[in-house]
Amino acid sequence: MKIAMIEDDTELAELLCAFLAQYNLHVTNYEDPYLGISALAITPYDLLILDLSLPGMDGLEICREVRQKSDIPIIISSARSDLDDKVIGLSLGADDYLPKPYAPKELYARILSVARRYKKGVQDTPAPASVFTLDEKAGLIYFRQTPLKLTRAEFEVLGALVHQHGCVVSREQLIGAAPSLGEESESRSLDVLISRIRAKLGENSKEPKHLHSVRGIGYRLAG
Repeated sequence: MKIAMIEDDTELAELLCAFLAQYNLHVTNYEDPYLGISALAITPYDLLILDLSLPGMDGLEICREVRQKSDIPIIISSARSDLDDKVIGLSLGADDYLPKPYAPKELYARILSVARRYKKGVQDTPAPASVFTLDEKAGLIYFRQTPLKLTRAEFEVLGALVHQHGCVVSREQLIGAAPSLGEESESRSLDVLISRIRAKLGENSKEPKHLHSVRGIGYRLAG
């Protein structure tokens, strides 16, 4: 399935593209809305994921223009929480409206739902096996089948990320999942904990392979 996305948040776009690729959904993002509209006119995409707050052009206007020319399924993905935007978007022909922030897994579920309605033939493909294994009874987390030597707080934070593998987990959720942080459960102490976990995974914080930070939201575990 080929998906077009018009989204000017580069980090979010990269996150969503990488996550959906696990399910054989091939996403091409266009930061420039005018370029996105042009691409839709010449490339046979199966679905459009559309942000509303875009540089130089409002997403609702794009929705109107695309719907006038095509019956492509449209999922609006927006941080704009105004009910009027949602009502207008749906009335202009959008098939779904997903308010930000959301877990990538929810977007995947919405894509499946819309695709079924359009009979696009998308299969619910299981995600590939993770290199992380959580054994809650033993209090262990395995990385590539080798147990990690973690403090209790590190285990709680990494365990929460393993539970939500592939999804963005907010800083607040991670702090709440780690009661062992105790009095140190402030935002900065979480960053220190994440740094220690990355070190035990052998990762570089500037180019992480597994433990990714998501600006303004939290962290995501991949792989």
